[in-house]
Amino acid sequence: MALSLNLVGAGHVGRVLGRLFAEHGVFALQDVLTRSRASADAAVAFIGAGQACTDVTAMRAARVWLLAVSDDQIAPACAALAEAHDLQGALVLHCSGAKASNELQAAREHGALVASVHPIRSFADPDAVARDFGGTFCGIEGDAGALALLAPAFEAIGARTVAIDAAAKTVYHAAAVFASNYLVTVLDAALRAYQAAGVPEDVARELVRPLASESMANVFRLGPAAALSGPVARGDLATVARQQQALKEWDAATGDLYQALVPLTADLARRKRAAG
Repeated sequence: MALSLNLVGAGHVGRVLGRLFAEHGVFALQDVLTRSRASADAAVAFIGAGQACTDVTAMRAARVWLLAVSDDQIAPACAALAEAHDLQGALVLHCSGAKASNELQAAREHGALVASVHPIRSFADPDAVARDFGGTFCGIEGDAGALALLAPAFEAIGARTVAIDAAAKTVYHAAAVFASNYLVTVLDAALRAYQAAGVPEDVARELVRPLASESMANVFRLGPAAALSGPVARGDLATVARQQQALKEWDAATGDLYQALVPLTADLARRKRAAG
């Protein structure tokens, strides 16, 4: 028989996981708690299972508690849960990429095992993620007993779990920011620089597309050092200095970004030469 699961918070992440756990029979979804009855009803409708709740004290006892709340609400929600329910022998987890499982210390102090499981996906379109969750990497950390249950549970819905160091959780989350958010920022700098040289925006995008696509493909095929090209990789520091000065005169913030990337790129170039 599947273990009982209660869901506290039902935004995009909570709804997707709730639906997948219910559809695959991994957990028996019981109660879904959100701030309003309307949102709880909407979450239950999306998941296709569970009972809507608006008060933690009205929730039934469960073997597993998933706190799918915002990062700043994890500790308060856990404290409220520990005050309202007997958590001895239960398992409490959250799905934050930025906060570690120690945010659930209140539950641990009341006898629960705790963990964090972070799906490395964009959940902007919950329906699409639920349909195509297979192969999603999930960073996991927490109590060994909790992970022994959660790793196979997430693998049953198609996840690929990878253990991470809880003490480095913030650095782990920053990795995703580099790979996603800051990559967009750097590409925006390239597009704006082309436009500053008189290239129309739509043409600039077509100029950038093959450079960015081929560079990314080479990183994943060959590794970052082997994929590196350009003036820093060639040791052409005179060109680097001219570009840096020109960028600062055009747009100081973009010039600072260029300058900040030079030392890291130079280190990557040294690794390329050492391997080569």
